[in-house]
Amino acid sequence: MLLHREPLQISAWSHERRWSIRGTEPFQSLSLIDGRTDDLAEVARAARAWHDGEALNGIRQAAPFVHLTGRFEVPDLDSARLVESEWQSMRVEASGLDYVWQKTYQALIEAAHAEPALRALYPFTSHWALRFSTTTRPRLTGVGPCLTAGSDGMYGVGTGFITSDLGLFATAHEAVAVAVHHMPSGLGPVTLGG
Repeated sequence: MLLHREPLQISAWSHERRWSIRGTEPFQSLSLIDGRTDDLAEVARAARAWHDGEALNGIRQAAPFVHLTGRFEVPDLDSARLVESEWQSMRVEASGLDYVWQKTYQALIEAAHAEPALRALYPFTSHWALRFSTTTRPRLTGVGPCLTAGSDGMYGVGTGFITSDLGLFATAHEAVAVAVHHMPSGLGPVTLGG
């Protein structure tokens, strides 16, 4: 077992023959892999690969039901790499959502990621609202505006949680530009939030 991996969580469903897995890292307790299957042999293969330290892609090859969250392992807890990992996870998640507003939300995530000032910050969401932090999880330090993507195709920017007091915009790029303009100056590199 690797020190930068928590033990694989395996859950049995109570009303049907199905199992769920979740593999997390210990510092932020965020999922690196997850998945559901009705094949217990696949669960055993995933558990063995996780325990033996197989790379995340290798775990997926051993057990195809495994879903990679987009996060990657950062054993040395380098804060810049944790930021990069979280952005990658958000981009993977946004591309695979099954909601009417998926394309609008994905455009927001991609536009924010394309902006160097925001890409340097640790991204996080709550109720699908995009926010930023100067520290990683587990103790976030929120900074700057909150960005939202509506099912109507509009993008909101606000000083509070899920408000649009800084405006509603027709494109993600316009909303991101306003958010960057309202970011405090002098933000240093992201630090560990633990």
